[in-house]
Amino acid sequence: MAFIRDLGKHIDETVTLDAWLTDKSSKGKLHFLKLRDGTGFAQATVFKNDVTEDVFEAARRLSQEQAVRVTGVVRADDRAPGGVELAVRDLVVGAEGQGEYPITPKEHGIDFLLDRRHLHVRHRRPWAILRVRDAVQRALTDFFHEEGFIRFDAPFFTPNAAEGTTNLFEIDLFGEDKAYLSQSGQLYAEAGALSFGKVYTFGPTFRAEKSKTRRHLLEFWMIEPEVAPSTHDENMALQERMISFVVRRVLERHAEELRVLERDVEKLRPASEGNFPRVTYTDALDLLRRVIASGNLPENVPADTQPVEWGDDFGAPHETIIGAQFDRPVIIERYPAAIKAFYMQPDPQDPRVALCDDMIAPEGYGEIIGGSERIHDYDLLRRRIEEHDLPMEAFEWYLDLRRYGSVPHAGFGLGLERLVAWITGIDHLREAIPFPRMLTRMTP
Repeated sequence: MAFIRDLGKHIDETVTLDAWLTDKSSKGKLHFLKLRDGTGFAQATVFKNDVTEDVFEAARRLSQEQAVRVTGVVRADDRAPGGVELAVRDLVVGAEGQGEYPITPKEHGIDFLLDRRHLHVRHRRPWAILRVRDAVQRALTDFFHEEGFIRFDAPFFTPNAAEGTTNLFEIDLFGEDKAYLSQSGQLYAEAGALSFGKVYTFGPTFRAEKSKTRRHLLEFWMIEPEVAPSTHDENMALQERMISFVVRRVLERHAEELRVLERDVEKLRPASEGNFPRVTYTDALDLLRRVIASGNLPENVPADTQPVEWGDDFGAPHETIIGAQFDRPVIIERYPAAIKAFYMQPDPQDPRVALCDDMIAPEGYGEIIGGSERIHDYDLLRRRIEEHDLPMEAFEWYLDLRRYGSVPHAGFGLGLERLVAWITGIDHLREAIPFPRMLTRMTP
């Protein structure tokens, strides 16, 4: 049994292929079958003189998405998808369909396709995107294991918010208590780092944000490494190595998927080389002022966008402006401590700012990583929990990590869908996950 991805290795050989029909056309004594098998797409030809009458008639009656087993000779053909074509000698049809397949070879609206997402994932564009998603996941786990990390799974049910926000999905535990769907595995990863040195968590996270932007999902996946001991500078260096590794892997092994998506790979190549620029928050404010004053804004940034005052966070337009100034991701570091999470270590040279960073992707994709050195001092962490008005009892276990054997340590969170969206060049995160969960979308 052969696969479409390997047909180029079988030129002039007879192979058998299990596939589904994506489209069909006929011209006299010739049927053209477009096939897919999960590994790729190919064209098969059924010439009346090469097959029995029953096989030719069966090919004529085939309907879209019908399963078939085809046997034929692989021919080199530069005009065909993948540079090969299958000259059919035999064809066995699978089960009959129960009606007309709803996603026809024509333009359909976004809602129409999302309502049929369970079928749409079979098609060429989502096929390419989700194969890249899989490649990114595998590259991430390969990277961390090569760097000496172990996977350390965090729970999805948590007793409190990791970052002290209110954007939580609350769960009623049989009418007796409450829990929340996890926003982050970070706090648990810190426990893992102080046990194993280098760990990462990887799984779905949940944010109850009533946002309809292209950068938000209610459920998304994050990978969150944590290292003990580690510093802010070492943390940024790890982030850069990771992103460069992943982009190189996709460019080297998934050119076909990027070609299907018409992705300009030259815009990705600089990221594969490393050397990411680093800019402080304060310098980024100056950069924003200069670009906004010049009026030379990226095309998707509103013309009335205003500069940011020191102490305020960046919005999506500001991230887009900053990212557009560089040909690869840029790392913005040392944000004001007041606008960051309670657990971030203050800069000993300037306690107004935290030893933290965000990585901004180019081409308008915004933040893909947020990280920091963590507070390792027990008294300071306890004080920060109080200042953020968080329930002390819920964080006693977290404080234990500072009571017993604390060291400076650091980590970050990478949003998988944001990384996939940038690498594939798609417009919305909903395409970067098999079944998106959004404010207006809970099915299928």
